[in-house]
Amino acid sequence: MDAVNRIEAEPAEVGVVTVAAAMPSRRAQRRVVDGAQSRQIVGRGTPERAWREAMPSLPVESVEALVPPGRRAVVVAPHPDDEVLGVGGTMAALSALGREVMVVSVTDGEASHPGSTRWPAEALRRARAAERVAALRRLGLARPRVERLGLADGAVDGERVRRRLIGLLRPTDVVWATWWHDGHPDHEVVGRAAAAACLALEATLYAYPVWMWHWATPGDSRVPWHRLRRIPLDAASAERKQAAVEAFTSQLEPDPTTGRAAVLPPWALARLCRPFEVVVR
Repeated sequence: MDAVNRIEAEPAEVGVVTVAAAMPSRRAQRRVVDGAQSRQIVGRGTPERAWREAMPSLPVESVEALVPPGRRAVVVAPHPDDEVLGVGGTMAALSALGREVMVVSVTDGEASHPGSTRWPAEALRRARAAERVAALRRLGLARPRVERLGLADGAVDGERVRRRLIGLLRPTDVVWATWWHDGHPDHEVVGRAAAAACLALEATLYAYPVWMWHWATPGDSRVPWHRLRRIPLDAASAERKQAAVEAFTSQLEPDPTTGRAAVLPPWALARLCRPFEVVVR
């Protein structure tokens, strides 16, 4: 994963979008982030077994309540697969309810295999786009609308994301974006940009963690547990999510040309393919 500068910002309540400090101030931009250094994605992280044994009790929210009838769900994904890993089960349930679902693809995920001759950047762009279409269909989205922003994987410009989102979103939308403290630089930049866009439009925002489950531990003081909500998945939605995850073959297989393991090995997927999903309000 390419490193970019990460700026500390403290988004406030976001469920109804009162994100008072969703984007960093000029003063914040000048200081080095100590907190970001504690969110390193290294090793295998916290095993799913530890989460199962000590997952904090979280308030439950239903899919129906999160996206009322007549509202559109917009899922903002830094890379192809983030939307499925984070809220794929929720997307499947929303589709089954007849809700409109749109995906905003910030990057094409072309930097997932650096130095690979099997997966050079252009091949990844094509493959990951096709994988996403297959995954969304497996979620039950027959004709998914995907808005591709085409920004650089590993070097996302948050201001460009914010401007593009303001042009795409409606005030009545329910927006889902990666958490601004997720640990992956692109995820954090996209989360802050989405928070700022939703603030400007007075749209509703929920943040979904992906890599938080890797670097955090149960009860971790770096996680705002009081703002997390659990979304139970029915059996059909959970099965659709599992099938959708399996569509991302470029991320699930080791790369023989570099000797690197799969980007998403089984121990990482175990934390993301649960019978529930979690969002930050």
